[in-house]
Amino acid sequence: MAELNTGDGGGGKGGKVRSKKQNSKVDLTAMVDLAFLLITFFMLTTTLSKPQSMDLSLPDKDPIKDDVPVKVDENRTMTVMLGADNKMIYYMGLLASPIAGPKDITYGKDGIRRELLKRKKSVLEYSAALGKPKNGIIVIIKPTKKSNYRNLIDILDEMAITGVETYAIVPEFSPEETKLVDKTPTTPK
Repeated sequence: MAELNTGDGGGGKGGKVRSKKQNSKVDLTAMVDLAFLLITFFMLTTTLSKPQSMDLSLPDKDPIKDDVPVKVDENRTMTVMLGADNKMIYYMGLLASPIAGPKDITYGKDGIRRELLKRKKSVLEYSAALGKPKNGIIVIIKPTKKSNYRNLIDILDEMAITGVETYAIVPEFSPEETKLVDKTPTTPK
């Protein structure tokens, strides 16, 4: 049993004789029980932080539907290639006749995010000028085998931040794209 003593209760050396008082004792057992009950209650009722995940729509695995090629307007298409050592190259349109690029670019708000927002705005203006419905930008993400997982997650985060709704992860590279990514890495400052 836990207890708290508050003095010795008797008088010291002196002339007067005082009556002895009883030591006051406080039983702390109930307080310790209450503390453990509260700790247990809060441990059981607290929700732990849940892992954050990103929703990805994956294509069906129906081989019959895969034979149909999808035609995409090259004026709306931006290709982002992820290379080794955090290297990223982008171009708009087709590589043979690009609208913009190919250009090395960095991750983050002053790199790919700014370019995505700029290209997204220009695609919307292009669609409005042609009188077409507001079609947004289409981003094709091409990670190489030398790129790391973090780079892919970073570019997917940029898609969510900039509000790009249509994007695809494509592992195939044309020979021209392979040459472009395998060039000596020039890290942009």
